[in-house]
Amino acid sequence: MEGFKNQYVKRTQKDYSLPFKLSVVSEIERGEISVTSAQKKYGIQVNATIIRWLRKFGTFDWENQTPSNMPKSKDQKILELEQKINLLEKQKAFLEKQAENSNKKAIFFDMMIDMAEKEFNIPIRKNSLPEQSTDSVENTK
Repeated sequence: MEGFKNQYVKRTQKDYSLPFKLSVVSEIERGEISVTSAQKKYGIQVNATIIRWLRKFGTFDWENQTPSNMPKSKDQKILELEQKINLLEKQKAFLEKQAENSNKKAIFFDMMIDMAEKEFNIPIRKNSLPEQSTDSVENTK
């Protein structure tokens, strides 16, 4: 009997958490992996389990063979919103970093122009009066 240490362990639906099921369904629906590769990747015993999750949690309408507009459960909505929040936070951080770099570049270019104006004794920047810009606005009205 000691030779059977690697025995088959039967799993049930309760062994998989809802977030896990939703992430597997999401990966498959985005086309990142197939049902078979998801089964192998996550150690799910049969394809039918994943197909059941796709029918239950997926966005595909299996009866009409079209994407579904069925209302999602509260858990699904919460998970999707959390994912969107994470994505938006990453995008915000990226854009803040880009804005900071842009500000540094602008300061650097201003310094370079100042240095060039002093060294070559020529005006590089355009000298426009504030009245000029307001006159053109009044003329267009």
